[in-house]
Amino acid sequence: MALQKILIPIREAQHFSFEECLRFLGRSDRECLHYIRNGKVQRMLLSEGEPVVVEIAPGRKPDHLEVTVLAPLGVAIAEEPIKKFITHWLHLDASLQSFYDYTETDPLLKGLAQEYHGLRLIGMPDLFEAISWPIIGQQINLAFAYTLRQRFITNFGYHAVVNDTDFYLYPHPAVVAALAPEQLAPMQFSRSKALYLVETAKQMANGYLTEAVLDVMSYEAALERLVAIKGIGNWSANYALMKYRRFPQSVLLEDVGLQNAIKNRLDLESKPSMTALQEYTRPWKEHAAYATFYLWRSLLPQ
Repeated sequence: MALQKILIPIREAQHFSFEECLRFLGRSDRECLHYIRNGKVQRMLLSEGEPVVVEIAPGRKPDHLEVTVLAPLGVAIAEEPIKKFITHWLHLDASLQSFYDYTETDPLLKGLAQEYHGLRLIGMPDLFEAISWPIIGQQINLAFAYTLRQRFITNFGYHAVVNDTDFYLYPHPAVVAALAPEQLAPMQFSRSKALYLVETAKQMANGYLTEAVLDVMSYEAALERLVAIKGIGNWSANYALMKYRRFPQSVLLEDVGLQNAIKNRLDLESKPSMTALQEYTRPWKEHAAYATFYLWRSLLPQ
């Protein structure tokens, strides 16, 4: 039986590197929403509300990716939802030329375009994932954050086994909204973190915060809407707006990773102050999100 193939175009293919994207996607061994195997990435996503497992690989030509549907077999899968999801996830419709030109004028960013050429800002097409992941990661190290995230997904996300591999979808807000915060305690979620996750899920389940609502908001309005939710501060909100809405001006000044990256780049003795961070990042403007992402990448092994 021939497997269904889907081709997804890449904007500015000369500024796209699948290998660089995979390096970022492979940064944690606790990742369970996708798997990298033999230079390809596999994951489950939804197409018209139905779970589909796909494998993403470089296309025969550099201006597209080739997606193979691994499951379900024997039925035609709607292509547009898959194209939309993967295009958003890997930012295949991005234009990097302006950002790359800008890095050559900024002493802090100079050289990053050459070091990580073709890296796209890996996003989160699922709003609940984009807003709950920074809640999970608040005030703990990244390794433990990934452990909590893995427990959250495997306990509450949709699960299916395909080709002897466990695939998951990120938990649906309605599922989490129905939980009592105490149910997260055995997974080592703090009381406040569990409460914030459940309350945020309720805000999405009751329609106060939805993808449709957020999709038509300006950056300022969306930021205001998010920080009004208990447990979501400026850092969490900007993370979601960067990863989900892809607002280019999103910058996470409170982010420890960004602070450490700037410290390393400038060979500072300690992390920069908030005043210094504001000075370093003020010129970035529409390049802020990509500047932040490339600085994060500088913290990973080559």
